[in-house]
Amino acid sequence: MEKIAFASDHAGYELKLKLEKYVESKGYEIEDFGTDSEESCDYPDFAHPAAMAVEDGRCAFGIAMCGSGNGIQMTLNKHQCIRAALCWLPELAALAKQHNNANILVLPARFISYEEAVKIVDAYLDAKFEGGRHQRRIDKIPATGCK
Repeated sequence: MEKIAFASDHAGYELKLKLEKYVESKGYEIEDFGTDSEESCDYPDFAHPAAMAVEDGRCAFGIAMCGSGNGIQMTLNKHQCIRAALCWLPELAALAKQHNNANILVLPARFISYEEAVKIVDAYLDAKFEGGRHQRRIDKIPATGCK
């Protein structure tokens, strides 16, 4: 099964631990890039290594979270081959994969419950990239050598 990169800051730590167990129960392998506690920390310290693991193919895709989701998403999207999508509804997660081929799902940990997060993760995992006109648009995102 595919390996998923996980990353969070202190605000997303508890949700990250629960979601890691959940996706492992679905048969996925996980690689946790941190953080390892609820002690205040800086999300870029964990976002960059997770993004690099997705870019270099060690992980098929990623799931990341911070308080609002914005900071970690901005950091992830600094990487040329990353298409990180901030999603707070299952429909957004499905569309992020179907239309944008998002390779990192980002969650706003302080604004969704664990139950909502599971529904969002499931929608993302179940969705398939549709290609076609969507691939043409992705190809126009400035990046080199990205899949």
